[in-house]
Amino acid sequence: MKSAHMIGKALITAFIFLLPFISTSYATVDYARQTGNACSVCHVDPAGGGPLTRTGINFRETLKQKGLYRPLTPVQRFVRFIIGFLHLFTAIVWFGAILYVHILLKPAYAARGLPRGELMVGWISIIIMGVTGTLLTISKVPTFHALFHTRFGILLSIKIGLYLIMVITAAVVTFIIGPKLKRRVPGKVSEGTQRLTPDELQHFDGKEGRPAYVAAQGKIYDLSDSRLWRGGAHVRKHLAGADLTDAIKKAPHGIEKLEGFPVVGELVLTKDRKRPAHQRVFYFMAYMNLVLVFLIVLIVALWRWW
Repeated sequence: MKSAHMIGKALITAFIFLLPFISTSYATVDYARQTGNACSVCHVDPAGGGPLTRTGINFRETLKQKGLYRPLTPVQRFVRFIIGFLHLFTAIVWFGAILYVHILLKPAYAARGLPRGELMVGWISIIIMGVTGTLLTISKVPTFHALFHTRFGILLSIKIGLYLIMVITAAVVTFIIGPKLKRRVPGKVSEGTQRLTPDELQHFDGKEGRPAYVAAQGKIYDLSDSRLWRGGAHVRKHLAGADLTDAIKKAPHGIEKLEGFPVVGELVLTKDRKRPAHQRVFYFMAYMNLVLVFLIVLIVALWRWW
């Protein structure tokens, strides 16, 4: 249920973000740029797209001979439409999840271990986008020459490169950094016997059977049995494994709400609060992927309106 709720919010976030970019589909302006003519010279509709004029038909035949155009049958066009719809829908899911986690939840949400639901959504999206993107490229770009010597092909090449970077970072985070993020202090300690640093405290995040600890004013409380902290989160805003001293000051209640829970130790503030190397790499890759999402959307905008 939590993963489904996450996916739903991701879709809403992506839809709101991509709404300004939705418009009626038109043909690429590459051909108009090559000839210096307006769209109405080759298309019956002055805005472009749709049926071709005699000049447009002749120009299309010339492009076929140069290997810059791949003709498709009506069935192939329909199949490409279905593939394109799946590609776009998957991109909305994937990008929406990235935007939701990075803008609304912040990367700290996953800095203590990558949730399985989000991992599954991410890798399924990567695979679907890779397969559908390959098929769409084959249907649109007939030769390698067109891929690297036309404006559309060059922008597509850049988009593919950005996608591959995102795939590489996903693999590094999943198989190298992810296991290190999930390493935790084993076992559940007895009341009043544990001294934890902030970095050690974050491992008790209430997820996947781990205890849910929070710190406040130097004390560490065990909230594992609280129904308000199921899954290690409270009102989907405060996370277990963190120091909530400042958060309580802004909350509608005080620390008395925690005093009824077992005190399992105290928080030890260290002078050196520098994050481990693998966690710093995770944050870097997380924000880098957010930048890559905006760059890919920028490329799509360049295709359509520049």
